[in-house]
Amino acid sequence: MRIASNTIQDNIVRQIQSLGVQTAKLQNQVASGQRITQADEDPAAAGRVLNQQSELRRVDQFDRNATRALEISQATFAGLGDVKEISTRAGELATLGRSTAGPDALQAYSAEVNQLIEQLLQVGNTRLGSDYLFAGTAVDTPPFSVTRDGAGNVTAATYDGDNATANIPLSEVASVSPFSSGATNQSVRDLLNQLVGLRDAFNANDSAGIATAQAALINGEDDLVSALANTGAVQMRIEVNRTQQQARGDSLVSLVAGETSADLPDTIVRLNQSQVAYQAALQSAASIMKISLLDYIR
Repeated sequence: MRIASNTIQDNIVRQIQSLGVQTAKLQNQVASGQRITQADEDPAAAGRVLNQQSELRRVDQFDRNATRALEISQATFAGLGDVKEISTRAGELATLGRSTAGPDALQAYSAEVNQLIEQLLQVGNTRLGSDYLFAGTAVDTPPFSVTRDGAGNVTAATYDGDNATANIPLSEVASVSPFSSGATNQSVRDLLNQLVGLRDAFNANDSAGIATAQAALINGEDDLVSALANTGAVQMRIEVNRTQQQARGDSLVSLVAGETSADLPDTIVRLNQSQVAYQAALQSAASIMKISLLDYIR
């Protein structure tokens, strides 16, 4: 049976086109290093990649959350450390004031405590970026306000924040509050007022008032130590979770790369084979077309 020359030519053209598409695809894979550039090239793998990339975006967000939470926790820990130092120094001054200190020494102690009050007020109203650290969730408002006498000395302090807790998600199932608690913030207010009482007792040479202030400072120290310990534990938790999320992200990146990256040595071999086949098909087509033309002339 004789096959029409048009049929042969059509088959040759389709074969050359197929080889051309295959060669171009392999060239693109070698140039980009990617096995998949469009979903229809491997729908199953493309579906897996989309899911992995979606999960990777969530992991990246959790990592950013952890970075922010760690910054807040570290700043809170540093602020509470400053509060603890102020309380410790005030306790030392109270001990000195209960000894045989004369009026001049008491006035010097009073002046130093007055500076501690101003320092503590500044620490209590510390900001990280635009947020007040010791305000609960009321981060837009200075948490501590004071009243002053005619000489500008603080006479009383109030806490204007709230007792709510701001949680930051670290994963799908875990979150953390890196800020100090409402109880801790109120203890800072209490310390401010205890320092006012100690200063006034020094000014009045009131030994009973000094003793009362000293006892309150000692009790408050326990709360500060507990707050520092809790904040340190929060930092550790954030760091552990952050390490886990980073490992999870690295694993997802590897999975995506495994699905989409081309095996370059194998791809180059297949590209060379496809180019050889393409050239051979072109040469065969030229020979067949020449024979077909001669038959037509005859």
